Amino acid sequence: MDDRGLRLAESVWTRLDRKAGAIVELTIRQLRHRLSTWVVLSVGALLMILLLSFYIDAVRESFEPIDNDGDSFDADKDGYPMGQERKYGTSDYNGDQYPGSSKFLLEGNIDLDDNGRFITGNYSWNGEALFEPVWVDVNYSGNNEFYWSEAVNWEEVGDCPEIDESDYNEQTWEFNWGSACLIGDMDNDGRDTYYVRGDWFGQGTATVLPDRSLAWGRVTEPIFIEPDPPELYIDEDGIDCFNSDGERTECPASDRLGGSHGFDDDGDCLFSNSEVAKDEGEAPRDDSNGNGIVCDVLWATDFDGNEVLGIDADNNVDEDPNDEEYAGELGHRTFIIGVGKIAFVLLLGLFLPLFLALGLVRDETENGTLHLLLSKPIHRGEFILYRLLGYLAVSGSYVLALSMIVGIIAAALGPGDQIFRFSDLPVWLGIGLATVFVLAAYGAIFNTMGLISPKYGVYGCIVFGVWEFAMGFFTILNPNWTVSSISVTHWALQMIDAVVLLSWPDTLQWAEMGSAYGINSALATFWQPPVHDLGTQSGFVALLVSSSMLLAISSIMIFIGQSVFGKREIM
Repeated sequence: MDDRGLRLAESVWTRLDRKAGAIVELTIRQLRHRLSTWVVLSVGALLMILLLSFYIDAVRESFEPIDNDGDSFDADKDGYPMGQERKYGTSDYNGDQYPGSSKFLLEGNIDLDDNGRFITGNYSWNGEALFEPVWVDVNYSGNNEFYWSEAVNWEEVGDCPEIDESDYNEQTWEFNWGSACLIGDMDNDGRDTYYVRGDWFGQGTATVLPDRSLAWGRVTEPIFIEPDPPELYIDEDGIDCFNSDGERTECPASDRLGGSHGFDDDGDCLFSNSEVAKDEGEAPRDDSNGNGIVCDVLWATDFDGNEVLGIDADNNVDEDPNDEEYAGELGHRTFIIGVGKIAFVLLLGLFLPLFLALGLVRDETENGTLHLLLSKPIHRGEFILYRLLGYLAVSGSYVLALSMIVGIIAAALGPGDQIFRFSDLPVWLGIGLATVFVLAAYGAIFNTMGLISPKYGVYGCIVFGVWEFAMGFFTILNPNWTVSSISVTHWALQMIDAVVLLSWPDTLQWAEMGSAYGINSALATFWQPPVHDLGTQSGFVALLVSSSMLLAISSIMIFIGQSVFGKREIM
């Protein structure tokens, strides 16, 4: 290289690079040889090992499924779970009714004010009437289809009170349901007439007195139906979507919020809306949520579709989830977000700068080495910047490596059918980067406090750290709280919320499902959609705003530190 080339090579920028590299390398070497550095880094690693051990222990525990809609229980102890009884239209609160049992099929009735108040035939009867039988089944035990019916005990029938025959239509006998009394041969045809109240089976003519009612029909023959196992009605459903042809299909993560979902997997809602059910007098229960779709689940969202306002299911369609799958996913996401916010941002983000950045310049002054360092052609402001860069090289690389190691272990152990959860890694990388931004901001703040007051700056840093810790918890509980927005931790936690929204866009849905289905999870506590998105509902905008605020805080504190240090006389 000729002389002209050498002069060009020795530019201001190459000299600046050498100065920067030298101070950064010196800072790294000094931090690497400090006992306090290794102590605080080891404590951080031990904290992550402890958290991972808790997570591994939780992963290995089995989860008892929850019957969210209660249809696996057998309240009447007849061997058939409630879901199966619903499908067959029988009651789970009456042991005499079960799938395949005899059933009363209503054929007609006379109400209190109907005309034509007599009927002849061979039926099962329910109500109150004067009955002239051709024959009566004295062993009839009733069908218990109606809760108010009770079979008449014909072996205890006695004579009715003696009254004038002209008063029969006005007479009221004080008999309990399931009772009868003998009036006698009223029309001299050789057959007795009875006054009956209750449930009986026989052939004859029934005359219904005014202000009385009677229903009649037939009882089916019993058949055997195999009882379903209760497990069939636990975890029987999940989140379902439908294509343009109305066919059931998987829901993409981006389409799970809002609209109509659900499929009546166990059939109890669809059965109650079938023609058979309607013919048998079953009340229609097709669209209790009022969205015009039979047997579905309505997810109601806000205008932007980003917040779930409620989950409203038609009767007997609860989208009862696979609790082990849902609880596992909720717990896994809660672990990642909780560790990212508390362990990384609040603990490591505060303690690493407190131990490593507070004395970056102050200690050099006390050790007398600052004269040697500043004897080189370097500006004092550059010196502070390069010292902070050296500190960030140590603490930032440590945090990024630690977050990815913990993330890889958690992704390998996490729930789901996949061998490795690659979708977790962007979240862990975002947690690491958010913590690096925090380290830069706190490093600049603590270093400046040490320059402003070398003797008492450490006490100011501790008080400031307590404030930031408290604001961090307030941000977790309520990110909309205005006071917390003036803290560093608030913006770092908002970064994590934004990264989670970008990496897992269905996290809001998972949090809402945990609340709707009674699955205990802290996901809704640890994560909420980021609030600083300039009204765009965009995670990317929120991430950009939060990171810009942290960079601005770091830059302002570096400038203040440079101003204080530039005017100080080096003793």
